[in-house]
Amino acid sequence: MEPLADGQIWRMTETNLQVDMVGKLLVHYKLGKHGAVRISNSIGSKTSIEKFLKKNKAVLVRGSKPVVVKKPVVVKAAAVAKKNGASKKNGASKP
Repeated sequence: MEPLADGQIWRMTETNLQVDMVGKLLVHYKLGKHGAVRISNSIGSKTSIEKFLKKNKAVLVRGSKPVVVKKPVVVKAAAVAKKNGASKKNGASKP
């Protein structure tokens, strides 16, 4: 079995385990059914995760890439007020 690394996806009969981050002692991972929309984050020790993968005969999916979650765009209130204030000064009015 290969050592745990960031971004790995391990496939089992009914579930997938996606490794998010591997630390010195702990592993952040997501464990869910195939094709699940929402999967909760979990934390476990390296040894317990490795035992779990061996017990369930997990197979590493080759070419697996980590899932990139795009962060929402945050618009600052000052920038919006400044933009709206500039249009009022120029005489432009909204209908």
